[in-house]
Amino acid sequence: MVASVSSEVALKERVEYWSGRLSVPKPRVRIREMTRKWGSCSTAGTITLAAELAHREPGFQDFVIAHELLHLRLPNHGKLFKALMTAHVPDWREYDVAK
Repeated sequence: MVASVSSEVALKERVEYWSGRLSVPKPRVRIREMTRKWGSCSTAGTITLAAELAHREPGFQDFVIAHELLHLRLPNHGKLFKALMTAHVPDWREYDVAK
């Protein structure tokens, strides 16, 4: 499912909101078809989000976006990462499922 231009803009605006909330520099954002995951974060600071994410519920979008943005600060899924996810997206565990 391809994201429309307006849904891509909405996702990028959501990333901008979350980057401010998490005190993470605004990353470069790419939206593309992804079959195995909802998002990824490169070491160069680029966030890639699945186009299909634009058609999911806002809470799930927040989970994916916050997850990828936090990887700009913490590269792993350790205790600190999970604590920050819980602090910012308290119900994140209900969304933590593989694509």
